[in-house]
Formats: sequence, structure tokens, C-alpha cells
Amino acid sequence: MKNVYLIAWAAGSVLAAHPTAAQDFLIRGATVHTASIRGTLKNTDVLVRGGIIVAVGSQDGSANATVVEAGGKELTPGLFGGLSGIGLDEITEEPQTLDSGLNFKSPEWNQQWRPELDVVLAYNPRSFVVPITRIEGVTWAVLAPSAADSIIGGQGAAVSLDGRYEALLPGTRSLFVQMGAAGAKSAGGTRAAEYMLLEQAIHEARAAGPAMPGALLHAAGKEAMIHYLSGGRVVFQVDRAADILKVVAFAKRNGMSPVILGGDEAWLVAKQLAKANVAVILNPLNDLPADFDRLGATLENAARLERAGVRIAFSSGDTAQARLVRQLAGNAVAHGLPWESALAAITSTPADIFGLGASHGRIAVGQTADLVLWSADPLEVSTLAEQVWIAGRPVDMRSRQTELRDRYVEKVKAHQAR
Repeated sequence: MKNVYLIAWAAGSVLAAHPTAAQDFLIRGATVHTASIRGTLKNTDVLVRGGIIVAVGSQDGSANATVVEAGGKELTPGLFGGLSGIGLDEITEEPQTLDSGLNFKSPEWNQQWRPELDVVLAYNPRSFVVPITRIEGVTWAVLAPSAADSIIGGQGAAVSLDGRYEALLPGTRSLFVQMGAAGAKSAGGTRAAEYMLLEQAIHEARAAGPAMPGALLHAAGKEAMIHYLSGGRVVFQVDRAADILKVVAFAKRNGMSPVILGGDEAWLVAKQLAKANVAVILNPLNDLPADFDRLGATLENAARLERAGVRIAFSSGDTAQARLVRQLAGNAVAHGLPWESALAAITSTPADIFGLGASHGRIAVGQTADLVLWSADPLEVSTLAEQVWIAGRPVDMRSRQTELRDRYVEKVKAHQAR
């Protein structure tokens, strides 16, 4: 009965299975936060044709273009939902609906690392989490594998949350590696063994011929690793300052392009990270020493990194609450990060980090028309997204949550009327 109930619940949440067609439209008279060097533009028009922004500035209108009167309201690029399991994980207590967590110790893995594993293949655009997230202004996110018992978790990539089955955003594929105390658990309990095993995997990947018995990598894993040893993007989950520096040095030495995920103590090595041009994806609300890798956690982490010239992006890592990423940005502003930098941390900077800067993350000519019109300051918790567009398509501003709200509001009204 439990499974029947959950299946019925999920089935009832499927909304707008086929995205609305792209429109030609003009947003007129908005306060446009471009997330670019142009900054914020008052009383500005944005013209969209074929899903692409074709003009930012005063426009008299356009033939066959729908006009949206913004009335001075704030317009931003679509927001980045962070690194999570959106479209991979649904109901925490139902294993059948969970696809981001991996158990590499199960017999079928044969104790091998599988960097060729790609969680994007499990993405479900009709997950009820997708509309819940996108009506809050989040238009894209990065799917990340979760492997508690392997240093190398596999690959993930960015997807658009527009409801299409072909949601992958090209050029965003990344390898995910966990280091520090978390990785040490999978390496016999010591950080030193993390590097020893990674060096072994790299040696195997570069060696000619088939994988040897007892090797860490399967044949396909060797091929996958070679890509990341030739400038591929590798996201290292690591928090302790000393570990961050060692990870960056290790990655650079082996031809990887490192990105730091977590980085609760990154501010302690901000100058070194800026010099190495290594970005940090962090949760700016982390301020407690949750473990010995995060003794230096502080609410000023984002502001200190930004002042040092480090590129930062925000992610809570929480699939169900990914839509609250703008609250992370707002809290970072409250602790010293400039407002424009906080907006960039959930729009243009993550787009740059994942290779999408030429097409996503800004309101500029030539960019994909991922746009959000807000009721007020988008970094304030009381603000609502009034309309979201993804690639020029207006999003149906409904989700299972809004339909439940409306259903029970009507029931309450009916009860009060009796």
C-alpha cells in the first residue's frame, strides 16, 4: 500500500510534460540585473527572439512580439540551482526513487572505481522536484553523483530545468572526487592513501593495454580518466585549508582543471586560490565546526574569498531545497559580500565555472533567454518569481506544492462559508 500511495502521489505531480513553444517577446521597463560588466540597468527593455536575447536597451517594440510590461520590477538571469540530485532523487524513504547515491561496495562493482559512470543518464525531467524548483527562478542545475564509499564518485553535468527529455547542457560534464576526511574513509582511514590510490588510478589510465587483474579502473574507466587528465573539469569536495592546497597542486600536476566544492576553510588560502585561478562552490551559511575539517568555517567565507579575487558560486547540496539558493546569496550579502557579486554567484559565475558563460548566466545579446521577473529584490526571502522563461519559453508557474495550496485554500474557504 505504501508503494501504491507514493506512485499515485508522484503521478499526480506531473505538470506541463511538454514545454510551451518559444515566443518572441519584449520585456519593457524593467530593472535589469545583467550579471555582467554592464551591471544594473534601470527602466530597460529586453527583446527575445527564437529563445535568444537580441537586444538589451530601449526598444520601440517588435512585430509579432508579445509585450510584457515590467513596470520597473527586477529582472535577472535564470538562477543556478547548485550541485544536487534534482531529477535524480524524489522521495527520501523510497529507494526506487533515488538515483544519485551509489554503493560501490556492492558485489556488482567488483571493488573497482567507475569514473565512467554518468548520473545524467538517470535524470527524469518529469520529477515533481523540477517544477517546484523552477517556479522559484531556478532554470538550471548541475547533477552530481553521491558515492560515500569511493573517492571517485563518477560524472555529472548541467541540465536545463525546462522539462525536456534532452536536458543536458553541452560541455558541462565533470568528474566528482571527494577528498579530506570523507575520502580517507574509503582509503583505509588516512588522507595519505587518498593520493596513493589516485596516483595508482592515473597510472592505470595512462598505461597501454587492457586493465590488469586487481586494477582500480575498468577498461571504460581508463578511457574516461584520460579525458580528465587532459584539462577536464574535476570537482573536488574538500573543506580543510591544508587539503585544499594539496588537492589543487595534485590536480594541476596531473593535468586536471580543479574546482573546489565545499571549501569551508577556503578563505584561509584565498590568495593561493586566486593565484591558481581555482573557483570555489560553497554554502555561505556554513559557519559551525561540524567536523575537524571545518574548524575555520565562517559566515564571511564568501566575502573574504571575493575580496581576494576568487571566483565563487553557491550551492546548498540539498535537492529538495535547491530553490532556496537566492537565500544563500542574500545571507552572504548580510555578511559582507557585495550585492552584485552575490547575484553573480548564482548566475554568471557558475555558468563560467561549468563552461556555459557564452550562452547562460547573463542578460546580454546572444545569451539564451533564461530570465526571471521578480516582485521585488530577488535576494529577499519575501520576494516571489512572477514569471520564469527558459530558452524563451514561459514556464507554467505551477507545481505540486501550488496545486495543493490552492486545493486546500478552497476547502478552507468552503468550510468558512458554511
